[in-house]
Amino acid sequence: MSDDPLRVVIADDNPVVRAGLTALLSAHPDFVVAGQAADGREAHEEARRHRPDVILLDVRMPRVDGLTALPHLVPLAPVLMTTYSGEIDIVHEALRLGASGYLVHGEFTAEQLLAAVRDASVGRAHLTPTASTALLTAVRATPAPAGTPSCASATNPTSTPGELPSTAHHFPQTPSQAQAVVAHSLLSQREVEVMELIASGMTNQQIATTCFISQKTVKNHINRIFAKLNADNRGQAIALWHAFGKAAAHG
Repeated sequence: MSDDPLRVVIADDNPVVRAGLTALLSAHPDFVVAGQAADGREAHEEARRHRPDVILLDVRMPRVDGLTALPHLVPLAPVLMTTYSGEIDIVHEALRLGASGYLVHGEFTAEQLLAAVRDASVGRAHLTPTASTALLTAVRATPAPAGTPSCASATNPTSTPGELPSTAHHFPQTPSQAQAVVAHSLLSQREVEVMELIASGMTNQQIATTCFISQKTVKNHINRIFAKLNADNRGQAIALWHAFGKAAAHG
């Protein structure tokens, strides 16, 4: 692992918030603030210019807001939402669009922010309490997808981002009808397939055989699943997975 400090771009329209986040990160030798932005378009420009390890992104900003910019930023670096916006639909949409975590201001300490940035750089998710509650509400309100994946296909197509719009995005007031439950928002299609097989009682070797992948790849998928579900072991992951399904079924 490189000993170089993590390079961070901070995007927030409030200069006081930007200054505070910059001070917190710059005070630690493991981080360097490579760029700052006051809206989504500037964030995209700064990310393209500096190629950071992590982007801290606000939601509500003038001109181009965070949710509009998010799909264009995710291909460039992991994006950690740092915002005052804790509404259910916004949290859910941000994670669906690829955010690596969601931190609501006032709910995390300086050390927790540093830990979240480190974890975002390696694909581990962090959620503050308001974001976690919003996701639980989304689980209860959204029907679970029918059927169990067979690992026959690992295709997970993504659209190619187009030009960033020049005007602000209007936030949806209700969750999209196409939303899956929170677990399926956090996990990729392949991770959902692997998690279904874990929940069915398969060993790593059986999952590898079923999915035509190596056991090492299975372990990598499982490590990412545990991190995203905040599970310490297989049993916890299965319990959380079943809890998600029950919440959706009885929501």
